[in-house]
Amino acid sequence: MTQAQVTQVSVSKDWIDLGIGQPQIENLPLELLEQAANHRFRQKDRRILQYGIEQGNGNFRFCLAGFLEARYGKPVDPDHLLITGGVSQALDMICGLKTRPGDSVIVEEPSYFLALRIFADYNLNVIGVPIDANGIIMEALEEKLKKHNPVFVYTIPVFHNPAGVTLSAERREKLIDLSETYEFFIVADEVYQLLNYTSKPPAPMAYYDGGERVLSLGSFSKILAPGLKLGWMQAKPKLLAPFTGCGYLDSGGGLNPFVSSIVSSVIELGLQEKYLKKLRKIYQDRMATLSSAIRKNIPALEFREPSGGYFIWARLPDGADSELLLADAQEHKVRYQPGIKFSCIQGLRDYLRLCFAYYEQTELIDGIERLARALE
Repeated sequence: MTQAQVTQVSVSKDWIDLGIGQPQIENLPLELLEQAANHRFRQKDRRILQYGIEQGNGNFRFCLAGFLEARYGKPVDPDHLLITGGVSQALDMICGLKTRPGDSVIVEEPSYFLALRIFADYNLNVIGVPIDANGIIMEALEEKLKKHNPVFVYTIPVFHNPAGVTLSAERREKLIDLSETYEFFIVADEVYQLLNYTSKPPAPMAYYDGGERVLSLGSFSKILAPGLKLGWMQAKPKLLAPFTGCGYLDSGGGLNPFVSSIVSSVIELGLQEKYLKKLRKIYQDRMATLSSAIRKNIPALEFREPSGGYFIWARLPDGADSELLLADAQEHKVRYQPGIKFSCIQGLRDYLRLCFAYYEQTELIDGIERLARALE
């Protein structure tokens, strides 16, 4: 009997899958979480095993607010935080409570392909708007707004997945202005906000919201461990009210009260800050290695070196189709994510996404060398 697969992805040892957008197994902080769990259990508080308050444990929200405040350099009100099961679960809640089948939503082109799948589950009309080096192009967005009446605009404003770009402060302000004029709200997927390597990004979108238009989504999946299924939504209390008062939380209580109690200890003991510093160094080195390997082995690939996040978004020369070329790459036991997956209009065929988080530097170089042979 073979051992059952226990993680979302499983890769044979002789393969290199640069399409995997996950942290490396060996870097996941098992010992750190064991230390935090022991710290929490010694307090003998059985309430961590009970149904939690709908908005999320108040002690954890206070602890999380302090951690984020130190990283953002701006105040974070615990009452402006709703604890979630991660960004994907938050997106599902937003779609379930804020939309109906057939409603329009606007996304960036490209956009996170699994968010597109969630929107498809709710039968939403997804409209794409192009981006450039400074994020979503506001003139193109306003053209779409004049033709459609979107419930929300979904944006990845910092270290974009897959494109790696960051929405400029000027465009953030313009996006807020447009949301007021055209009466939509903004869903900002900011899961990479704290993974900056070469420059600090603008403050989260919630800080640009003078009214009640922005839902900023964060997660511990990229800065601690995906298996925790723990994240947060930051917004004005009035905007959070439909979520804290929904039947789902009324029935089951707040999300992940037990896990959040452990993560409270991670933060209180200073372990989260220490681990985040370690991750940023690892990923910065890997990003530089992958960039250098591309320039050396596949100079025809066009890409912009990201200043944070997980990904490099590259363009093939001569209009080549990355989905068709994937078969050739797999003959060399290497994979990537083809650009078409990130398009809501079946475009971007000459792009591909490469991740530098899952593999060591030597494996990243090997993967690019294999890809270079395939592209020949």
